[in-house]
Amino acid sequence: MREYDADLGIIAAGPAGLAAAVEASEAGLNVIVLEKSQTVGGAANAGMGPLGIGTKYQRSQMESVTVEKAFNMFMEYTHYNVDARLIKRYFNQSGETIEWLEDHGVEFEGAFRYFPESECTWHIVKTGKKIGPAAASLMNKKLQEAAEKRGVTFLFKHRATKLLKEEGHISGIIAETADGEEVKINCKAALVATGGAGGNKEMIKELTGFEHGKNLFSFAIPNVSGDGLKMAWEAGADRLPVRIEMAADIGGLERANVSVTNVVRQPNLVVNKHGKRIMNEEKMQNTTYLSNVADHQKDKTCFVIFDDETAKYYERNGVDVVSFVTPDPDVSDFHKGFEEIIERGSQNYFKADSLEELADKCGIDIDSLIDTVDEYNGYCEHYDSEFYKNPKFLRPIKTGPFFAAAIHPGGYGTVGGIRINENCEACDKNFEPVEGLYAAGADACNIYDDSYMFLLPGNSMGFALNTGRIAAKSAVSYIKNGGKNKWSLDLLVQF
Repeated sequence: MREYDADLGIIAAGPAGLAAAVEASEAGLNVIVLEKSQTVGGAANAGMGPLGIGTKYQRSQMESVTVEKAFNMFMEYTHYNVDARLIKRYFNQSGETIEWLEDHGVEFEGAFRYFPESECTWHIVKTGKKIGPAAASLMNKKLQEAAEKRGVTFLFKHRATKLLKEEGHISGIIAETADGEEVKINCKAALVATGGAGGNKEMIKELTGFEHGKNLFSFAIPNVSGDGLKMAWEAGADRLPVRIEMAADIGGLERANVSVTNVVRQPNLVVNKHGKRIMNEEKMQNTTYLSNVADHQKDKTCFVIFDDETAKYYERNGVDVVSFVTPDPDVSDFHKGFEEIIERGSQNYFKADSLEELADKCGIDIDSLIDTVDEYNGYCEHYDSEFYKNPKFLRPIKTGPFFAAAIHPGGYGTVGGIRINENCEACDKNFEPVEGLYAAGADACNIYDDSYMFLLPGNSMGFALNTGRIAAKSAVSYIKNGGKNKWSLDLLVQF
């Protein structure tokens, strides 16, 4: 068995693990990072940037996003079902983390909203190309470079399998190479940052009740398989609920052009399989809300419905609502794109010459849908007395052909599972730290209760980066104090 010696062993090289590696190595620790894939970043390579609060970008854009405002928003949103001390520490550090990233070569386009009702907290990484998905992959590479410059060792294609303990404290990590060779990392502390279990369909079903591909359509990064959760639980960390980081899927993950994607996300009529309207559709722009709505329907499915006149209006004038991910209101090739989907035999997009035919294709109660559309068209002429939707989003459904798209629960993967405190120490059932064990990122993200806080965009990546840094600072204090959980004044001053 090959052996390595380190002060801190980090399991996985996503943003949490990378931030921890840089932070710990800057403080003088000898750090080894185990990563079972052949590159850094994990699921975050598909992302665009982290949350930051009180940054120079917000100030320059005259956006008044303060830690106090964000903290109160977050705690009220979650009904105080989360750790207030952890939230405060995370938010308080988040602005400085943006500057810290810049010090390590990361540049930002500015601070942005995800959708109109959200706050301007999303700091998009600058790539030199058009703003879009995968921008954060550059940030991950910069952090890798910064870590390597400070002597951090990355062991790629090494899958951690077990945390070792001696006399109640962490003493090492067992890993396995792609060739099946066993490797031992002797370390004084370990950080679990494996990104949850979003790619493990069996674990998702066991822990959340959802069946991926049947009633849940979420991102599924193959290597994100829950290894870290299992290791931490086996090492004594308390087991908290694992949840899906909800963000609605429209279209069952089927391939569609941007025009189609943009149109089906517009706030038109949303009904369930009983043909009943189920929400104020202007709230669709917060896809966590929309996912929650779908989750409570028969077969965890609902449908957005609109007519040809509405589609043509969007083609002529652009859509009513844009997001930062789909910022272009131009959908002039919608009809062409929708026809391509139908020709492929879609199971989630539907087109019909009559509402009766559309209901039959979707599996919606026909008589109820006809009644609902009649009522909805009346609201479009006067006032939405049912759910009070803004009149500017009320578009009648009268002119065939008619269109529909299925809406299901979706998301970015799992969050939560390992109990941590505000120092990102993994804690046991008695809320006491497991000596030398830390957790950060999605594995320890117990901060959303039942709903992802999309009103403060960039939250997942922001939490990963900041908890990675917090965990590293705690590990530095622990190791430099001879394996004792004693924090120095420079850590406590953040509170």
